[in-house]
Amino acid sequence: MPRSDRAREYSWNQSEENSLVGSIVQEEGHIYSLAATNDLLFTGSDNNHIRVWKNLNEFSEFKSNSGLVKAIVICREENNKVLFTGHQDGKIRVWKTSHKNPRVYTRAGSLPALKDVLKKSVKPSNYVEVRRRRTALWIKHSDAVSCLSLVEDQGLLYSASWDRTVKVWRIHDLKCLESVKAHDDAVNSVVAGGSGEGLVFTGSADGTVKVWKREVRGKRTAHSLVQTLLKQESAVTALVTSHVAVYSGSSDGAVNYWEMGEKKVLKHCGVFKKHRLAVLCLAAAGELVFSGAADKKICVWRREGRVHTCVSVLTGHTGPVKCLAVAEPSGGEGEEGGDGRLIVYSGSLDKSVKVWRVPCHHM
Repeated sequence: MPRSDRAREYSWNQSEENSLVGSIVQEEGHIYSLAATNDLLFTGSDNNHIRVWKNLNEFSEFKSNSGLVKAIVICREENNKVLFTGHQDGKIRVWKTSHKNPRVYTRAGSLPALKDVLKKSVKPSNYVEVRRRRTALWIKHSDAVSCLSLVEDQGLLYSASWDRTVKVWRIHDLKCLESVKAHDDAVNSVVAGGSGEGLVFTGSADGTVKVWKREVRGKRTAHSLVQTLLKQESAVTALVTSHVAVYSGSSDGAVNYWEMGEKKVLKHCGVFKKHRLAVLCLAAAGELVFSGAADKKICVWRREGRVHTCVSVLTGHTGPVKCLAVAEPSGGEGEEGGDGRLIVYSGSLDKSVKVWRVPCHHM
């Protein structure tokens, strides 16, 4: 479709405080994934497109042939951005910007790489059972990739999938280091911590949240289950970590959270609920937690001690809120964006992305 014919609406209102200040409407795709830097927003939709936005104007776009874009993460290399996108067909695509033109993104590879697939496919022991009477290479996801998480200081990428596994990839050569059979049902979320504690959190449709410990053994990784935080009937649909806690959202609309206790064991500290329908996404910044849900609303929670208070409900979407991203303003005090407010992006199945400014003086 020609660029000029795309049905889109843009709006921008810089006078509002603590409310909706911008909106992008795309008629050609529901928004399933978001990622944000200080100056750019990346959106993934069910029409296979990844779009890049700057100040609510389209900056770039590129298309994958792997179906619905369920996850996007950004890896910052020197003078360059590398994007990883997770897709409905189980593939992970790698994209890089052009040094000559930052608007141009080209596909730089896939996970797993074709050479690794060919190499592994020769040996029968590299095949594992993924469904009844069906086998596949252990380095390949056999169902949709639901979530991606980067550990840049370790050079690792984690991918969660509906095939019940979490896979660990080495970024510099795109090799799969490990496949963890994490859950008894689809893995909906993975959040990997840095080199400090080396903990990885997974949430699943089987109703559990699990904690894994990462060990690096030479050129390989090894993950062991150290704690199961939650066992419930409702599916775990989203996870996020803050500087002090781990949060999980569920299909019953509740958000549970844990803090690190004695002997480095995570302790359940409470649950809060305001959504009538499933929580689909979570984000955190400082003392604020954001929850987006199938009830079309975004709740802003402020943490004080162990008490979480809903300080604002952001409304305006006409469909379920599928993804959230938070970016700190790039401007300094007195500059545009440097006004003590966070930029919050919300993507919805109503085919829109909304941009909010939320005070961060409580952070």
